[in-house]
Parts: sequence; structure tokens; C-alpha cells
Amino acid sequence: MLEDHISDKKSLFSSGVHTELREQKSRSRQVSMIQGNLTGNARMESSGTSARVYQNGVYGFSSIAECSGDAAETVLKAATENARFMDTHAGRGKGPLPVIPCGGIPLNRKLQDTDQKQYVEFARALDGYITDKYPGLSSRSVVVVEDSMEKIICTSDGYDGHICAPRSYVYVFMNTETPSGTPVELFKTVGGSGLFIENFTDPALLYPEIDTLYEQIMKKREGVYPEAGYKTVVLSGFMSGMLAHEAVGHTVEADLVLGGSVAGPALHKCVASVLVSLVDFAHTAFGKPAPLPVYLDDEGTPAEDAVLIRDGILTGYMNSRESAQHFGMKPQGNARAWSFSDEPLIRMRNTSVLPGKDKLEDIIASVDDGYYLITSTNGQADTTGEFMFGVNMGYEIKNGKLGRALLDTTISGVAFNMLKTVDMVSDTVEWSSAGYCGKKQPMPVGMGGPALRCKVMIGGR
Repeated sequence: MLEDHISDKKSLFSSGVHTELREQKSRSRQVSMIQGNLTGNARMESSGTSARVYQNGVYGFSSIAECSGDAAETVLKAATENARFMDTHAGRGKGPLPVIPCGGIPLNRKLQDTDQKQYVEFARALDGYITDKYPGLSSRSVVVVEDSMEKIICTSDGYDGHICAPRSYVYVFMNTETPSGTPVELFKTVGGSGLFIENFTDPALLYPEIDTLYEQIMKKREGVYPEAGYKTVVLSGFMSGMLAHEAVGHTVEADLVLGGSVAGPALHKCVASVLVSLVDFAHTAFGKPAPLPVYLDDEGTPAEDAVLIRDGILTGYMNSRESAQHFGMKPQGNARAWSFSDEPLIRMRNTSVLPGKDKLEDIIASVDDGYYLITSTNGQADTTGEFMFGVNMGYEIKNGKLGRALLDTTISGVAFNMLKTVDMVSDTVEWSSAGYCGKKQPMPVGMGGPALRCKVMIGGR
């Protein structure tokens, strides 16, 4: 557990100046196995202390790769001097940041280290199952990972806290070929918030997931390319989560709004069907823990849910303290930093479209000629809301029934235009949390949503 070297340094904060002091330890464990051969076996840790001071519209920041009382005093002094220097030369003359009542967030959980041998044995057991049951694959690989960020945060005005966010996942990759020799790949990710020893107690519990993956890749190897064009599609919860994060979420991060994103002039206007509502959840979603719970951000703001779209109307942005002051909004805990040496940026946490009232089977049955798109390998979008996502698993829909599997394809469009075509929303939400958001700094995020029926441009051969 991270030892507290900073709480007793608050007496050194300059009076009337917003100050953040943070101590952080990040750790990761990873084992990779390809064709039964151990190709990766890594344990990494980094730790350090940082301080940030706000003065008249500018920040001074300093960090050091050390956790100690002396380190805290060093970065605090340097950040204060940097803020004064920046204020002298930038001359913004802004007033103080919005004051947040003081409080505290206790340590939400403790870490327990796992011997590297356990990760290796778990990966070997899964690989052995695949080898014995599915020898016809051209290749296979298994990756086991666990990572965590533990932080102690002290602020001059706001909440202090000791927070810890471990997560662990298993990735299984399968490769084969179509009858014509075209390579086909699919992968499955299992896991979420929590330690490896909590999420993965027995390799046999993952065997059904492996069986499903094999069934899907065998269908895909016999698959077809979709017919290119503007089509009716059913996006799975995974795909709607990708859309919520990449194509919508980034446009409503306040720093990108200030940079000219499409969401700037769209505030309080219709940007989606009345069936669409979008929320960036803090730590609890739909009565259960969110995939990656966030209780406190790195500015000392307690985390609350940020409602972004309500019944098709864009209602708000995700903010830092500074941007919230600019837009006249309430900061809700969206400013997070990846490493001790990084300054906090406005980031998503667990972003999801809210569920509707329709059953997935009824949505599929309502489509005469279209596609059911299930998973994506990648996605990209810009601040105009224009997006393109790769689709690596899906099916034709013919007369309300699933048909042949699809070979790899893409979908594209403009998010706010596409969301206006949504006319059915499923009643269940599917979450994904294994990836990182790459906005300047990597950051673990959760994204999710229900299945959506909409229209989108889909690629062909």
C-alpha cells in the first residue's frame, strides 16, 4: 500500500491559492503466450510525487520520481514558484477557482500482489484447453494482465482521498483462414475492475467464453462482405459504447469544446433521437458498481455522474474546475492524470447510452434487410463528430433473422446525425473496460450501452 508522505504538508500551502499535492504508484503485470510459448512476462512499477498550484488563471506544476516528505516539499515549492512565474508573464488576471467544500474519501480498497507464476499458469491452462479442443486453428494467443493506479490526493480546497483502482483481464486471440486463404482473426476479452485473484479463480470458468469465440470464428471464416451503402443496422452494446466514447464523448469534453468541437454551438439543442440519453457515470451505474469506479479526481473534486444528453438534447459537458467556471457548470470529477508526472486532463470515466424498452430479439426481428454489428477492433473520431470504426464480427439480417457472418468491414458517419436515426433501444447495457483512452495521456475508461437500431454508412469488399 502507498505510504502517506503528503497529508502533513498542507500547512505549507500558500494561503488563498488553490493547491493540489498528489502521491501516486502505478503498477502493471502482464503475461503473453503465443502458440504455447511464453513470449512476455513483465512486472512494472512507477511512483512519484507532484504538485500543481493555480494562480490568476495559470498553473504551476512540478513532479519528482520519489515518494517522501522531502519530495513533497520540493515539488510544492517548485510548483508555487512556477505559478508565480507564469502569472507574471501570462497575465491572465482571472479570479480564484470555484471553491469545493472540504471533505475526505477513504481508501476504497487495498492491493494484494500476486506471484507472477500464477499468471503464467493461468495462461498456460487456457492455452492447453484451446490446443486440445481446437487443434485446427492456424494460431492462438493468450494474454493475462493486471494493472492499478493508487493515489493519495491532498488539496487546499476540496476533498482529500486515498484511492485505488485495480483491474484485470484475460485476452484470447484465435486465427484461421477462409476457404480462399484470407486470414481471419477474432479475440475475446474477459475481466474488469478488481484484482486478478478476485476475477479469475479457475481457468475452467472461461472455457465457455473460449467455446463461443471458436464458434464465432468458424462462422466468420465462411462469412461474406456486406453490401456497401447507407444501411439499417443494429449496433450491439459494445458498438454503441464505442460510439458513446469516441464519437460523442470526446466532443463534449470541455477542453475540446473550447478548442472548437462540434458540441460548442450544440449545447441545449437536439443532437440525437428522443430515445437517446447519455451519461458519464462516476462510480455507480444502474444500481451496480461501474466498470471502472472513480470516487475522486486529481483536482480534489468528488466524482458525480455527468448527464451529457437527455432525451436527445445536449445538456452539458465534462469539466475540470477551470472549464466548469468558464461555462458556468458544476465540476463533477472528470480531471484525471495518468502518471505522477502528468497534469490532470478532462477525461471520461464510464460513458454509456441509457437503456430503452426494446428487447434485442425484437430489434433484430424488425429489420428486413440490414446488419447486426457486434464487435470492433478499432475506432477513430475527431471533434466534428465524424467517425470510422472497424467491425470484426457481425451478421446479416434478412427478413428479421440473423444470416451469414460478416468478414471485416467498417462503418462511418457523423455521430450527431447518426444518433438522430436511432428508433429502437434495447433494455440491457453491455460494458467494455479493457482498453485505454489515448487523449494525450493513456487512461483506463469504461464504455457501454444498449443495442441501437439506426442507419449508418457501411463499407463493402
